[in-house]
Amino acid sequence: MRERATRLPTGGRRAGAVTVRLGTRGSALALAQAGRVRDAIVALGEPCELVPVTTVGDVSRASLAQIGGTGVFAGALRSALAAGEVDLVVHSLKDLPVAPAPGLVVAGVPEREDARDALCARDGLALADLPAGAVIGTGSPRRHAQLVDRRADVEVVDLRGNVDSRLARVRDGELDAVVLSWAGLARLGRLDAVTEALPLDEWPTAAGQGALAIEVREADADPATTIGRVVAALTDPAARDGAHAERRVLGRLEAGCAAPIGVASTIGDDDAVLWASVHRPGGGDRIDRRRVVTWAAGGRAEALDAAADALADELLAAGAAELAPLGAAS
Repeated sequence: MRERATRLPTGGRRAGAVTVRLGTRGSALALAQAGRVRDAIVALGEPCELVPVTTVGDVSRASLAQIGGTGVFAGALRSALAAGEVDLVVHSLKDLPVAPAPGLVVAGVPEREDARDALCARDGLALADLPAGAVIGTGSPRRHAQLVDRRADVEVVDLRGNVDSRLARVRDGELDAVVLSWAGLARLGRLDAVTEALPLDEWPTAAGQGALAIEVREADADPATTIGRVVAALTDPAARDGAHAERRVLGRLEAGCAAPIGVASTIGDDDAVLWASVHRPGGGDRIDRRRVVTWAAGGRAEALDAAADALADELLAAGAAELAPLGAAS
């Protein structure tokens, strides 16, 4: 994208402005998420269009563990960005590998949606109320392990497909329940399907769940550029710092995409809580740890980073590497 020296206005579009090309997956959820970012860019006065990109994760029906974990959703988007086919891309942050892509940078994280997982069950049931032998669907190794740890008497089956197709399998009686992210359901207007929200302190979710990541080429992250100014204007500092700390735990653990690990945070004005759980694949055993964080004025990011490192070190000292497949950062 050719750079323009003109500063962003507070509203309206400038005559002759170059359209920002925003890359996204083509699923209904991805388009809904990216559509919010596009609308925010337009509100800043920049014309913007969505450019759908097909990823391996969108076309394969194999389990995420078989096709390489959640990172399969990011590869094609990153390739399009690096090739200059788009100017920025939007990811679900939980789907983005911890390791950065050469020449690219996550420059912005907008305001975060609710990070919790949600149970969507038949007959309005909560997890504790499902009968023994109930069949619950999920494509996440973490959710699989968490379900088994809390309800060893249920059957957990691998599940792929979009949100509507997963919910349809419950509605049609094929499954008793599915576990999905609250954020995805909210963005699609499907919170009516939720029968129980699973609390973060008992059920830590994927690092960065509920947050979006705006990734750009390194040169475009400079606030002096149009893209850099746009992304900075869209960034919520608390969402950015919390999600970064959660992902830092994964990086410290060298956890791959398929490792059954939950990490979550809540961020206050001058304190925060970080939770993490490491599970045996398939469930049956886990290690839980929690850190309370406080900071002086302006020191939130540093305090959260230090807490993330300490939390990961506690997990490793407690035997996390013997419990889960670590040493495979992605």
